[in-house]
Amino acid sequence: MKSAILVFLCATAVCADDGMWLYNQFPTDAVKQKHEVEITPAFLDHLRLSTAKLPGGSGAFVSPNGLLLTNWHVVNICVPNVPTPANASESAMTAAFYAATNQSEVRCPGLDALVLVALEDVTAKVKAGIKDDAPVADSLAKRNAAKASIESECAARTHNVCNVVNLYSGGRYDLYQYHRYDDLRLVFAPEQQLAFFGRERDSFNYLRYGLDAAFLRAYENGKPAATPNFLKWSADPVKEEDLVFSSGSPLTTSRSTTVAQLSFYRDVALPVTLSRVGSRIKPVTRFSAVNDDNKKVAEPVLKDLLATYKSVVGKLIGLRDQRLQIRKKLFEQKVRNAVERDPKLGTEGGKVWDEVATAYKNWGRFEKTWQILDGSPAPGSTLFRIARRLVEGQPLAEDADLPVNEGLEITLLGQYLSEIKDLNEKDAPIKSILHGKEPEQIAETIVKASKLADPAVRKRYASDHAAIAKSDDALLRLALQLEEPARRLRAKRQELIGSLEVSAAEKISGYRLKLFGAADYPDATGTPRVSLGTLKGYTDRAGTPQPYASTFSGLFYRRNNEGPHMVPQNWVELQDKLNVITPLNFVSTCDIGGGGYGAPTVNKAGELVGIIFDGNLESLPATYLYTEDQARAVHVAAQGIVESLEKVYKTPALLLELGIKPLTPHS
Repeated sequence: MKSAILVFLCATAVCADDGMWLYNQFPTDAVKQKHEVEITPAFLDHLRLSTAKLPGGSGAFVSPNGLLLTNWHVVNICVPNVPTPANASESAMTAAFYAATNQSEVRCPGLDALVLVALEDVTAKVKAGIKDDAPVADSLAKRNAAKASIESECAARTHNVCNVVNLYSGGRYDLYQYHRYDDLRLVFAPEQQLAFFGRERDSFNYLRYGLDAAFLRAYENGKPAATPNFLKWSADPVKEEDLVFSSGSPLTTSRSTTVAQLSFYRDVALPVTLSRVGSRIKPVTRFSAVNDDNKKVAEPVLKDLLATYKSVVGKLIGLRDQRLQIRKKLFEQKVRNAVERDPKLGTEGGKVWDEVATAYKNWGRFEKTWQILDGSPAPGSTLFRIARRLVEGQPLAEDADLPVNEGLEITLLGQYLSEIKDLNEKDAPIKSILHGKEPEQIAETIVKASKLADPAVRKRYASDHAAIAKSDDALLRLALQLEEPARRLRAKRQELIGSLEVSAAEKISGYRLKLFGAADYPDATGTPRVSLGTLKGYTDRAGTPQPYASTFSGLFYRRNNEGPHMVPQNWVELQDKLNVITPLNFVSTCDIGGGGYGAPTVNKAGELVGIIFDGNLESLPATYLYTEDQARAVHVAAQGIVESLEKVYKTPALLLELGIKPLTPHS
């Protein structure tokens, strides 16, 4: 039976080029059979030890002296630390930065890099003494205690960062040990205009023209770190159909979800989210258009709203694709049939799929109200998020000193109160909140009356939680009024689908692990994985053929467009110096799940050919199911980075450190 299931598995997905593979579970034989390439343990070890996990992304060491390549958008929190001369015409965020010497490299507080140095299966230790029929809550508590103990012992013994990783929804646990570099310094970053070229408008599409790349340097004991494991820069240009490998930490995926869950996301949850996010884009855009000050404060919020909108749209497109649904149904039925034929499991084992379907059917009518009151209240509003955290006793963290804009907060809170107004009185105390007035009026009154815009006031409440219940602060009163109905919904959700999600996911993942073993990869967990794919164009959902690579010529073709398609003036002046047919971005079939940003991409020789910075719109359903028909990872080409460093930014020392001899002399 197991061999028959594996044949089916290969026929559907796993033996294709999809998969975010564990480093200690790479499908070496399948890759050799399909691509005639021998991937050795030494190849994988070198790739793993050359790759770093950063907050919000990944990177790769590209020299023996701690030089680290990643995305601009991963390190943009460091860019404002760059000192800007008083007479400079550009700010640090809009100008390029290059440190020609170690002494001029700029420290990046809050950034660190983790390199995975060891992996160990600790499943037996985590599950020791836990019975199969134990209540879910008790089982989770004991496992969490065991994980904490293992991590603590490991850290004390090795002085590494130790993390027990949950795989196969609890079917397996691996202990990951990371070496941490906590002193990272900025070496090079292009202009924001180039890194984020096209901004949100292009992020929905391909072709792309983004130079989303930056260099850091890791230091230890005040000196550049010794990094003998690094990726050599490829001297050969990428070509269509090249086989490549990417190494990063893709975001969490949900590929073990059932057909019933996917139907719920498609028909209920995602449409509600899309409507809520979409309703905020227009008012925030109008606010932004009033003046430059409004634009500056609204841009981060608008960026997040548009990114969320893009993500939800992409997922919905995939979930509404009948081909994806059919594949998922066929695969699920095959697994269920195999379970029910197992004499130890039988029809009782197969009931988990029916239980999930019933639970989501019963929960569906509560989803919209839950999103509004508990799941995602007042999207974009910093002040309401602060009030909510204070009421719930959560730490303020990054919100403690965050500045707020009164006008933007009124716009966002007004939108939220409009949602509250449309609920039933039994769901929320609408009358006592609105007092018969329009949401916009109440929002303005609340924001102007609240003192939470003052960081000192926030911190005072955070240190004296008892004072919150007695406070007359308008925003805190609003959060307190909504807390009880939110708590009721939270309990209802836990009752209907919360604990079942955990137990069902573990059962189904356990079935798959038993059936397929190492031939099936676990869902991504934001931890290091390796994937493979080929450079390949595609036909997008509009029926337009898209090539595998874009070139510098696209930048200049668009330079007279407005807004996000403006090329910096120095690039315009140097256009005739550039080889405009050099690839700037390319796409591959590498499976990046929910995003493998900053992941280095190497060829069969293990040489760096690019870094991932995004996925196309058609890749977003890969959260639930991957298909290489249209899903593509989008990379910055190593060739494009070199062309920029050589011709525009004049960085001979950086090029030499990368092992690249400058093509022309520099003064």
